[in-house]
Amino acid sequence: MSDTEPVFIGIGEQPSGRYPNRPFMGDLVRVGVAAVKDAGLTMTDIDTILLIPCLHSPADQADLVFSRIVEELGLNKKVKCQYMVHSGGSTSDNTIRTAAGLIDSGHAKNVLVLQAEKWGSAPVTEMIDMLTANGIPREWEKQSGVSFNAVGALIQQRYMFESGSTPAEMASVCVALRDWANLNPNAMYRDKKLTVEQVLGSKMITDPIRAFECPMLADGACALVLTSRSNARALGKDRVVRIAGEGGVVSHYSIGQEREVGKLGWELAGPAAYEMAGWGPEDADIAEIYDSYAAVLTSGLEGLGLAPKGEAARMFARGEFSPGGRLPVNTNGGLLSAGHTGVGGGTALLTEGVRQLLGRAGSERQVEGATRAVLGGSGGTYMDSQVLLLEGVSA
Repeated sequence: MSDTEPVFIGIGEQPSGRYPNRPFMGDLVRVGVAAVKDAGLTMTDIDTILLIPCLHSPADQADLVFSRIVEELGLNKKVKCQYMVHSGGSTSDNTIRTAAGLIDSGHAKNVLVLQAEKWGSAPVTEMIDMLTANGIPREWEKQSGVSFNAVGALIQQRYMFESGSTPAEMASVCVALRDWANLNPNAMYRDKKLTVEQVLGSKMITDPIRAFECPMLADGACALVLTSRSNARALGKDRVVRIAGEGGVVSHYSIGQEREVGKLGWELAGPAAYEMAGWGPEDADIAEIYDSYAAVLTSGLEGLGLAPKGEAARMFARGEFSPGGRLPVNTNGGLLSAGHTGVGGGTALLTEGVRQLLGRAGSERQVEGATRAVLGGSGGTYMDSQVLLLEGVSA
C-alpha cells in the first residue's frame, strides 16, 4: 500500500425517482458539490473530472462532452482535464480504473467522478425506442424484435432451466431488493412494499419476466471523489476505501454469440480480482452486483463465488441476502428498487458500496463491521462482466 495508492474519500447522491422539475445540470452540480464537501476539499482542489454519460438526451450528452460542467462548477482554467468513459452498465468500474491510474501515475491529484440521468422524466416512448435499438445488433436481432426486456428474459429462462429455480424463487430476488430499498431514503421505491404474490400477479412482459421484475426508469445522480492515500492522510481522514482488486472479461456483442447465457462472464472475471486482493468471496462482507433483471444478479453472485452454482435464487427465497441475512446484497435496493438510472445504475451501486465501507449508510441500513465489498458491473446486453473489490481501511 503506497502513498500514491488511489482511495475514495467522498460521495454525493440525489434521490432517485421521477423529478421533472430537477434540471439535469443542476443535479450534476449538486452531487458534485456534495461529494467535494464530503471529501473535505474545496471545489478548486479538483484537477480532473471524469464523466459518466447520460442516455436521456443527445443535447445533455453533448454538454457533458464539451465541458459545460467545468464552467458550471466555476472551474474554468483550473481543471487539467475532463472527459467521459462509456461502457454501458459497467462504466463505473472502468471509470474508477481510469481515475485510479491517473492518481497512481501522478497525472491527477483529486478526481471528481460525476453521473446524472433523467430517464424517469424523459418521454417514455423515446426511451423505449432507445432501449430497443442501442446495443441490439441491427443486422440480425433487432429485425426479429429483440429488446432489452427480451434479452433479460432469455437470460432468466436459461438460468431457471439450468438451476431449477421457480418463478417464486426468482420473484424473491425482487422482494429482497425492495426490502433494502425500504431502508434507503434515496431509493425510488423507499415507501412501497413488495411481496412475491404481487410480483407473480403482475403483468407478463416477456416470458418469464413480469412487470414487477423489470427495472423502472428513474432520474438520479451520484458523485465520488478519489485521491491518493497520502493526500487523504494530509486531509485528516480516519477511514478511506481502497481498490483491493479488479478483473473483467468482454464476452460478446450480440447476445446470440454468448453460449452460456445463463452464466454470462462472471466466473471468468472474478479469479484475477480475488488473486490481486489476496482474499476470496468467503471474506466479503457485502456485495453490490448489477441487477437490471433478477437472473443477471443471481448469475453474478454464483459466478463470483458468493453463492453455490444454481442456488442463488433459493438463497434469496430463504432471506440469506435480505436485511439481516448472511450476506447483504445490493443494500441500496439495486436497479430493481432504487431505480434504473441508465448507465448510472452501476454508479449508484458503487456509491453505496463506498458508503457502506465508510460506515455512512445510516442506522437502519448500515452493515455493521463491513470492511470488504464485491462490486460487479455489466454493460449493454451484458457483453462484459466487470469486478471491483473494495476495502475500507485506515488512512
